[in-house]
Amino acid sequence: MITTENLTDLEIATRADIKSIRDIARKLNIDTELLEQYGKYKAKLPLSIIDETKVAKSNLILVTAINPTPAGEGKTTVSIGLTDGLNKIGKQAMVVLREPSLGPVFGMKGGAAGGGYSQVIPMVDINLHFTGDFSAIEKANNLLAALIDNNIQSKSRTLNIDPRTVVWKRVMDMNDRALRHIIIAIGGSSNGIPREDGFNITAASEVMAIICLSKDFSDLKKRLGNIFIGYTFDKKPIYARDLKAEGAMAILLRDAIKPNLVQTLEGNPAIIHGGPFANIAQGTNSIIATKTGMSLCDYVVTEAGFGADLGAEKFLDIKCPVGGLKPKALVLVVTVRALRHHGGAKKEEYNTPNMDYIRKGFQNVAKHIENCKKFGLTPVVAINSFFSDSDEEVKYVVEECAKVGVQAVLSKGWGQGGEGTKDLAKAVVDVIEKGTNNYHQLYDWSLPIEEKIKKIALEIYGADDVTYSAKAASQLKEFVKLGVNGFPVCMAKTQKSFSDDETKTGRPTGFKVNVREFELAAGAGFVVPILGEMMRMPGLPAIPASEGMDIDDDGNITGLS
Repeated sequence: MITTENLTDLEIATRADIKSIRDIARKLNIDTELLEQYGKYKAKLPLSIIDETKVAKSNLILVTAINPTPAGEGKTTVSIGLTDGLNKIGKQAMVVLREPSLGPVFGMKGGAAGGGYSQVIPMVDINLHFTGDFSAIEKANNLLAALIDNNIQSKSRTLNIDPRTVVWKRVMDMNDRALRHIIIAIGGSSNGIPREDGFNITAASEVMAIICLSKDFSDLKKRLGNIFIGYTFDKKPIYARDLKAEGAMAILLRDAIKPNLVQTLEGNPAIIHGGPFANIAQGTNSIIATKTGMSLCDYVVTEAGFGADLGAEKFLDIKCPVGGLKPKALVLVVTVRALRHHGGAKKEEYNTPNMDYIRKGFQNVAKHIENCKKFGLTPVVAINSFFSDSDEEVKYVVEECAKVGVQAVLSKGWGQGGEGTKDLAKAVVDVIEKGTNNYHQLYDWSLPIEEKIKKIALEIYGADDVTYSAKAASQLKEFVKLGVNGFPVCMAKTQKSFSDDETKTGRPTGFKVNVREFELAAGAGFVVPILGEMMRMPGLPAIPASEGMDIDDDGNITGLS
C-alpha cells in the first residue's frame, strides 16, 4: 500500500480505481434497473428496497467518539476503515453516513468524506452538491417561510398569525454570520410586513431532521404538516398544515428522501444520506438509509456526530426508538492527540508525547465508557492511529480500558485502509457473536420533560443539577400545553465539553447546566433544550478552507480534504 506522506486526501481519492455504480449495485444483488443514476458513480435507491425481515437480522454497529477537539478524532475515517476491514475478514458490510454540509467544507473542515485510505468516493461530488439533497431541503424549508410571510401579508386568507411569534427561519447551506439576525420586508407595504427574522444553516433546518426521522413518504408528509410555526394574535398555535404547506414541501423532497449509493476506496458499498447537526439535532443519517443498508448487508456501520454525549445519546434515545433499531455493537473512537488536549495540552503540544496529559485526558474516555454501558452497550475502543503516538501512550490506553472490561484496538485505516482495521473488525465481530450487548434507552419518553433533561444532564454529562432561565421556564409551560410532554428531548449544547462550558475539558465535575431556552421541533417529534449559547448559523473562520481551494481549466479541483 502506498503511504500517504506526500499525498492529500483528494489526491488519494482521485487516483482510486473507482467502479461503476452499477457494479456496486450488483455486488449488493440490486437490480440495476432500480437505480436512479447521477452519472457513473452515484445513484439513488428506491424505498422499496427496505425489507424489515432482513433489517431484523442485520448487525448494526454504531461509531461514536470522545468529546471532539481541534486535534480531530476521525469517526468517519474509522467508520469507513472498519467497513473495509469487515469486508477484508470475509463479512458482507457497508457503511451508512451523513452528507457533508457546504458551510463546514468551505469553512473549517475542507471536506468530510473520511481521510487517507479510508474514504468514500467520488469524494469531490460527495463534498459538494452531491445529488442535490441539501438544495431540496433548503427549498422546502424556504417555501414554508415564504408561505408564512405571504399569509401575514394577506388580507383575504389570513390565519391571523402574530409576526412576533414566528419561529420558522429561512436556511442556506453556507456559513454566513451576517444572516443570523436580519430585518425582512422593508421598502414599502408591497414587500410584506417588516419583522425580525434570520437564517439557519441548512443542516440545522427541522426539515433536515424530519427527512432523517421519517419512515416513509407518508410519514414525511405528516411530519412536515406538524411543523410548529408560531401563534395567532389570540394565542392559538399555528402549524405548517394550517397553511396547507406539507404537500408542496413533500414534492420538493420527492427525490431527496431516497438514499444515495456510492463506494469506499476499496470498492465496498456505502450509503450517504441526510446531514443533521449533532449539537442541535439528532446528528445521524436517515432511518431510511440505515434500514436500506441493513436490508442489503449483514453488517452495517454507521456513525453519530460529535462526542458520545451528544450524537450517540440522540442516536440511542431518539433515532433507535423511532426506527425500531437495535445496535449490536458500539465503537468509541479515541486519539492519543485528543487525550493530550483533554489532559491540558496546548495546540502546539498535540504531537508531543506526554504521559501526564494522557493520564488526565483518559478521564474523558472513562466517562464515555461509563455512559455507553448505561445503554447496555460495552464499547470497543478504536485508537485512531497518528504518527506522533508513542508506544507508551497507546499501551496506557489499552491497559486502562482493560481494567474496566473494554477492549481497545489500534485502528490504522487512514494509512492502510481495510488492512489496517482488520483487528478492529475482528474485535467488533467478536462482541456481536458473543451477544453480551443488550441495548436499551436511557429514559422513558413518557417521563415529564424536566425529568428527561435531568436524567441526561446528571447521568451522561455528570452535572450536579439543572437550572432554567425565566424564559425557558415560561416556554416549557407553553409547550406542555401543546401536548408534547411525551416527546424525547434533543439536547443542544457545546460539543467540546460534557458541560455547557466549552472550556471545561476532560471530565468536569461540580457543575450545573442551565437551560437558556427551548425550541419545539414538533414535526421531527422532539423538544430542544438549549444549554448555553448555541448557534444555528456558523460563521467562517479568519482563514476559511475555501482560500486553499481552486479549479483549473480542465475542471480539476484542488484544496478539498
